[in-house]
Amino acid sequence: MAGNFGSSGSGRLRQSRNRDSEEGRAGFCQAPSPSFCLFSTMAAPFDLPTPGPDSPRTQRKPYRFATLCATVENPDMKDQYSSSSVPIYQSATFKGVAGEFDYSRSGNPTRSHLEHHLAKMSSAEHAFAVSSGMAAMDVITRLLKPGDEIIAGDDLYGGTNRLLGYLISHGGVIVHHVDTTKAESIHPYVKAGKTAMVLLESPTNPLLKIADLAKISADVKERAPEAIVVVDNTMMSPYLQRPLEHGADIVYDSATKYLSGHHDLMAGVITCNRDDLGKKMAFTINSIGNGLSPFDAFLLLRGTKTLAVRMDRQQKTAMAVATMLDHLGFVVHYPGLQNHPGREVHERIASGAGAVLSFTTGDKALSERIVGATRLWGISVSFGCVNSLISMPCVMSHASIDPATRAARGLPEDLIRLCVGIEDSVDLLDDLEHALLDAGAITLEQGIDGHHYVRASLKREGHAISRAIEKLALNEPEERFKDQREWFVSAPGKVILFGEHAVVHGVTALAASVDLRCYGLTTPRHDKKISVHFADLGGYSHEWDIDSLPWSAASPISPGSNHPDTLDAELIDAISTYSLPVATHDVPAARNAALTFLYLYMSLAHDESSRPALHFSARSMLPVGAGLGSSASFSSCAASALLLVLRRVSVPHLPAPATEPTHPGDPGHVHISHQGRRALPSDLAEEINRWAFVAEKVLHGNPSGVDNCVSVFGGALAYTRPGFGKKSGMEAIHGFKSLRFLLIDTKIPRNTKALVAGVALKKENEPDHVGNILTLIQNISDEARRILADPELARDIQLDAVGKLIIENHAHLRELGVSHPALEAVKEKTSAYGLQTKLTGAGGGGCAVTLVPDNFSEDQLKQLMSELLNDGFVPYLTSVGGSGIGILSPYGTSATPSVYGALATPPETPKVSGSLTKDAPLYFTRLQHAFDAVSAVRFADWAEQTGRWLYV
Repeated sequence: MAGNFGSSGSGRLRQSRNRDSEEGRAGFCQAPSPSFCLFSTMAAPFDLPTPGPDSPRTQRKPYRFATLCATVENPDMKDQYSSSSVPIYQSATFKGVAGEFDYSRSGNPTRSHLEHHLAKMSSAEHAFAVSSGMAAMDVITRLLKPGDEIIAGDDLYGGTNRLLGYLISHGGVIVHHVDTTKAESIHPYVKAGKTAMVLLESPTNPLLKIADLAKISADVKERAPEAIVVVDNTMMSPYLQRPLEHGADIVYDSATKYLSGHHDLMAGVITCNRDDLGKKMAFTINSIGNGLSPFDAFLLLRGTKTLAVRMDRQQKTAMAVATMLDHLGFVVHYPGLQNHPGREVHERIASGAGAVLSFTTGDKALSERIVGATRLWGISVSFGCVNSLISMPCVMSHASIDPATRAARGLPEDLIRLCVGIEDSVDLLDDLEHALLDAGAITLEQGIDGHHYVRASLKREGHAISRAIEKLALNEPEERFKDQREWFVSAPGKVILFGEHAVVHGVTALAASVDLRCYGLTTPRHDKKISVHFADLGGYSHEWDIDSLPWSAASPISPGSNHPDTLDAELIDAISTYSLPVATHDVPAARNAALTFLYLYMSLAHDESSRPALHFSARSMLPVGAGLGSSASFSSCAASALLLVLRRVSVPHLPAPATEPTHPGDPGHVHISHQGRRALPSDLAEEINRWAFVAEKVLHGNPSGVDNCVSVFGGALAYTRPGFGKKSGMEAIHGFKSLRFLLIDTKIPRNTKALVAGVALKKENEPDHVGNILTLIQNISDEARRILADPELARDIQLDAVGKLIIENHAHLRELGVSHPALEAVKEKTSAYGLQTKLTGAGGGGCAVTLVPDNFSEDQLKQLMSELLNDGFVPYLTSVGGSGIGILSPYGTSATPSVYGALATPPETPKVSGSLTKDAPLYFTRLQHAFDAVSAVRFADWAEQTGRWLYV
């Protein structure tokens, strides 16, 4: 290869890079996101142009790493037949004189394509492919001479230790093993003129220690400028870490591992940016003849194309495995865990946690039994394969290090190393759990949730005294939350009065709260568990051990901070994969509700001391899925209840109804009852709304924010979508007075996406006609807004005007094709009583809304509702535009007695006696029992009578 150095056959990346581009350098050096473990590996673009030409007006963006992996392009080497896959040049010699290639030991077209590709992926000027990772190490150490000193980590791959031992005894090289997790530990050994090489791994193998590559490189260059910093990057691969960007001089990988990914070849890769080092190593490779063979080069090139997708899957599962073992109480070494001592440094220099982890059991024999009990985890050395592997390093890969040295370097004899593949994570976790059980490392313990639902939970096997202490602890409330109250909350649904469907095309919509509510109740538990019960979603209930939740994937939001604009995709994925039981997949709405609750809980519980055990129940008086904002009212209830439990918001003390004069001139305080309206301050409502919007994002992906705003603040608002050339956003309609409406659920399901798409198609085919309809609907929304906000308009005139706009709006929506025969039947039925009806929401089924004037006969109303029921519809008489979030006051008074005593939400409601079985859980209180037991018909009245409600 020496004779071809500088040509395309050398692996040098020449015209494809612009090293002087400041913009390119910025792209290389961006720090990874703190939530790096699963998703940020795709975030940083690379300073490599796309194959097509640029122009000042149409500049192309740099490719992302996954695209670089899959795109094998070398402008200097075009195949004569334009093959999609680089051919195998299975030839030892090449004809001609002074050609680019003459002998495959010195250079081969297939290997040159591979080396160019590897340089591109590694932020390198030069790349060399050799016969194995240790062959790469051999080439690098041939840069040394007798008397040179090496500083090396104390936790290195066994083969590296073996080669260093050979160099000490046969090459006259001096090696200092130091703890590289502390950058300053190398300082005493760095000597100008003597230190020739610093050899690093990060993470190390197999203890996953982290070295600050950037700081160590800088410190070495400052103290010994001629020293070469070498990094073994096999554990990370260039996908997750590129040490050349952090100051390393040479990086090598065992390409047998992640770069190949299939363990069907042996290969090593060396990369660097220094021409002098590149020339020396190219000379050595050509001289000793350990360049990679053409066929292996072809296989490795094929493997690199899938590096990104493989590693995404592997490290995602590795996080789940590490989390499970950590929660079981094992000592786990994995930089993705929050408790890993080097996590902060690793996040700064890498963009992923990798797919190798290790853990200790405390007993070598126990570890051997675990390894032997696995089925999917193959017992083997090495890592990086699509198949998962398990091993005991001290018995296998590191057995060549004598026991005394292993002990001195802190390498536990009972250490188990796991190398995660691409199998289904559920199968891998299940296989590992069974191996732990079969080996006696863990035991299976049965638990009963609040609804007698039996679930197995895993507990770490420990000493008898420890288990006894743990059992006692389960019966004691946590100190932080021992005075936790029950919190009873509610939130209204919403109805679109005018502008539905047209809002998609820029028309202003008018939304208002509807006083059919969702109710939520949190009750403290004392067993380190959280649980939920959703009566209206198939009666779904479940409980979780708090410690078993995937906390390592969470990035909790501290008090006073806001949730980022985007959801934590890593946390959502971890909850979905590892915390939601399979049964919830049969009820998508229940699964989404459980996911939302857990996401809020794990985001708000910002540290271990703020993770209360609790039970959350929710019941909805809204028809679920009928377009009346049932999900937003649930989101608002869940957010407000958790914020109260976690003391992120507090309910203000309200004045007593009246006071006696305390002195002759004191008139006393006059208290006017507002029935709880506006008792909750705006800052409390704003905080609830922020988290309700987060919950809506979990449920819907990209909500407008209208539903949760109406649910939290109540009243009515006007909403215009952004991006339509006029003022966008939400504005409250001040002065709006509550109106009485009949909501009629047709019980007809609808496909909102199909309905919206239908209107869009109609607009495309008939732009003038549909455009005119949209203009007319905008006029209706504007007029309705003026009517509803006019405080001087007589009530009867207001109601008459609203009724006429309802008729007009429905006619336009029907013309757009979003009505339904059932909705038309409802409209015809109510018209016979002189009432005005229109569809609401998506249409195509769902709900209709009917305005009920103040003077409408109660007898006629009962008769109409009876007829609607007979026709298969479900009517709800309610008010529109009322209060928002409601919280049952924790402050009882003699004037506002509660059916549960002076305190509506006491610190600990006594357990029900008599009516419950002896197996009822500790959290099953009288209030909780009634919450679940009261019928839907009586529920709203019962809730109103439980105590003094406070509203936004």
